[in-house]
Amino acid sequence: MKGNIKKMQVELSTPVSYQLPIGNELVNMNDLIGRNIKLEYQGEINCVACGRKTNKSFAQGHCYPCFRDLASCDMCIMKPETCHYEAGTCRQPEWGEEFCFQSHYIYLANSSGVKVGITRGTQIPTRWIDQGAGQALPIFKVATRLQSGLIEVELKKHVSDRTDWRKMLKGNAESMDLAEVRDRIIAESTAAIDELKQQYGDEAIQFLGDAEQIDIHFPIENYPEKIKSFNFDKQSVIEGVLLGIKGQYLILDSGVLNIRKFSGYNIALSVS
Repeated sequence: MKGNIKKMQVELSTPVSYQLPIGNELVNMNDLIGRNIKLEYQGEINCVACGRKTNKSFAQGHCYPCFRDLASCDMCIMKPETCHYEAGTCRQPEWGEEFCFQSHYIYLANSSGVKVGITRGTQIPTRWIDQGAGQALPIFKVATRLQSGLIEVELKKHVSDRTDWRKMLKGNAESMDLAEVRDRIIAESTAAIDELKQQYGDEAIQFLGDAEQIDIHFPIENYPEKIKSFNFDKQSVIEGVLLGIKGQYLILDSGVLNIRKFSGYNIALSVS
C-alpha cells in the first residue's frame, strides 16, 4: 500500500480501534500488532490543506503558504486565550466563526499524569485518545474557544497542561480519581472562574459536576524499556515488529513513530 498518510482514525472501543489513512485506503492497524511492518518514505510531501507538493512540512503537514495564511495554523489555536477575532485580525473570519464560536470543553486527562486541556465537543473522545490518556473527565462546557482558553489558564496554575510523551509511551499512568482533582483545582480557582462568569454570563460557562470519568484502553502487547523516536526526515525506512499503538504513536520493537507529525508524507507500507 502506498500514498499520503494522515493521522490515524480512532474509535473508542476496548481496546481503541485504529485505522491508518494511506492514499485512498484505510488500514486496520490493530490487526498488524505482533507483525513486522515496514514504512518507506517516498520522498514526497503533499500539503494536507491544499494538496500542493512541499519540500518541508509545517504544523503537521502544511506547506508554508498554508501555514502562513490559514487561521487553523495561527498561534491562537495553540493558545486560545490569545484569540484576536474581536480585534478584527483573524486570518479567516468565516472559519473562526465556525470553528471558535462553538461549544468547547475543558477536561482533565491522565496520560503521563493528570493534565488540563480543551477540545471541541465534536472531538470527544478523539482528543483524549490522541493524547494517549487512560482516563478523562470533562469539567466545564463553554460557549467559545476563547472562554475555554481563559479557564484553562486559571486551572493550569494548579495542574499541568502538558503530556510527557516519553513517559506516556513507557506504560500506563497511575490511576487517579479525576473528580477529586477537579474539585481541588476548581476550589483553588473559584474567584477567577466567578469573574469569567460575570463577564460572559452563567449560561456561557457550565460546570459539569455530573460528568462521568471515561477509561481508555490501548492495543499494546508490550511497552518499550527505552524510547527511540523515528523521523522520516532523517531516516527514509522504518521497520520493526508492531508492539502496540498509543496516542498517535506506533510502538515498534525498534522505536516509536508519531504518525500525526508526518501527515502528508507519501509512504509505502508493507507487512510480513
